[in-house]
Amino acid sequence: MANSYDAIVLGAGAMGSAAAYYLAKAGQRVLLLEQFEFNHQKGSSYGLSRIIRYAYDYPQYVKLAKAVYPMWSELEEEAGEKLYTRTGGIDFGAADETSLNKIITTLTDTNVPFEVMSPDEAMKHFPQFHISSNMKVVYQADTGILPASKCVLAHLRLAEKHGAVLKSNTPIHSVTAHPDSVEVKTADETYTASKMVITAGSWAKSILASIDLNLPLTPCRCQEMYFETDHASEYEIGRFPAFIGHLPSEYKFSPYGMASNQGSGLKVAWHGGTLFNHPSEIDYTTSQSEIDAALEFGNKYLPDMTGLRAARVCLYTMTPDEHWVIDKHPEYKHIVFAGGCSGHAFKFSTIIGKILSDLAITGETPHDISLFKASRFQ
Repeated sequence: MANSYDAIVLGAGAMGSAAAYYLAKAGQRVLLLEQFEFNHQKGSSYGLSRIIRYAYDYPQYVKLAKAVYPMWSELEEEAGEKLYTRTGGIDFGAADETSLNKIITTLTDTNVPFEVMSPDEAMKHFPQFHISSNMKVVYQADTGILPASKCVLAHLRLAEKHGAVLKSNTPIHSVTAHPDSVEVKTADETYTASKMVITAGSWAKSILASIDLNLPLTPCRCQEMYFETDHASEYEIGRFPAFIGHLPSEYKFSPYGMASNQGSGLKVAWHGGTLFNHPSEIDYTTSQSEIDAALEFGNKYLPDMTGLRAARVCLYTMTPDEHWVIDKHPEYKHIVFAGGCSGHAFKFSTIIGKILSDLAITGETPHDISLFKASRFQ
């Protein structure tokens, strides 16, 4: 049948593009359906820069990071383009800040090299920052930048090279799960497959609910911002590290940022935002109050920050504990999904795609995904 496939992937963002790539590379006949244009700006996977890092407070993430760094290198080789750029990265906060000290413990326990710096030492290395005397800084040299859109488009291009059929601007009208197959209806076609991968970002909740799986996946409106700086050359890749501020007593959400990339300006944003029931409720107009808050942060910690260059709204999809969901449907084992990535999964997107491909084809993965089981919400 012309509309019959081995696997259908719903959503062509970071996870879906990677899943389609690995499925097709494994010899599966793959159909990838995306409701918007490829590389659209309405979700979570668009843009010039995302942080890739080992610095986590859970060992499961560090173990996945150890596996994903070489996978990005392999993808670069096949794609014939550079994706990962090493910049180094710092986490900073009060010397007794719990989240900062958990990172130190986890990096120590997982044998990842790092350095703890005093504020004076850190500012000697990175004079762009002003760091208070009661703080400490954790530096990890392998932290870097991934160009989000470029990574997604590389996965898509290579998926198509391996035989996947890619369809953009194709919203789905319904998903029907059968004991050993799935059926997807769009406005003018019906597609069937023996396997399905759901990677629909903030739209995943309603798709999963339609096949009797209700998960607490909540769309979150976030805003990324790019700023002008005095001494602009000091904020380019090679001079300026990625950073995360562990400052819960000062800010509701953690500030983070990274070097100017391809003329973007210094990126500074907040890890979090306002929650909504459905992405259709979200206003994509940028918020001046968030810009002002970022400038206030810059005035204290990055004094060279000046005016705004650009800003845009993007989405997180949050879980209550901010850990992802990667699992098989409890009743329909041939349906697998990833979601609720809570704003910190892009760096892992290529390995999540491989995990989803393995789960769909064999039902198993060699990676520890116990932290991400959907059953923790039941």
